[in-house]
Amino acid sequence: MQEIRYTFMDSPIGRLLLAGDGRALSHLGFPSGKGAITPRPEWRHDDEIFGDVKGQLQAYFDGTRREFDLPLDPQGTSFQRMVWRELTRIPFGATISYGELARRIDNPAASRAVGAANGSNPIPIIIPCHRVIGANGSLTGFGGGIETKKWLLALERVRPISDQTQLL
Repeated sequence: MQEIRYTFMDSPIGRLLLAGDGRALSHLGFPSGKGAITPRPEWRHDDEIFGDVKGQLQAYFDGTRREFDLPLDPQGTSFQRMVWRELTRIPFGATISYGELARRIDNPAASRAVGAANGSNPIPIIIPCHRVIGANGSLTGFGGGIETKKWLLALERVRPISDQTQLL
């Protein structure tokens, strides 16, 4: 079993937990909401890891990065990993519905299963599950909370940072 190391990163949406084997990221946790995670007792704190992850996330939050190029190691079922791979194909600034995501993985009847896989994404933001919305355009659940989802979507619409902070 590989050792999991973790660090924290301050961001405009709160303090994020970053964890993985030190080479590849396997968890990104929000400070609150159902996507909040805390380090497990067997994980080792290491502030020297994930400098590239922090840098790319900071550039994303600053509005100067639209795509991530990082080693990722999300753990899940083959179905979940298929959904997560498809999430990475949703372009910056675009949104799709759960039904559309199900169609894109050639399983149009699986929108509920797609929603469950989306909700269990262990590396949100980088694997952009926030870009999936309800068929009627509603903002459905999000691990970091709906206000965080609104903030991320506003960021991707290239609004000035000062306008976005009003959404929090």
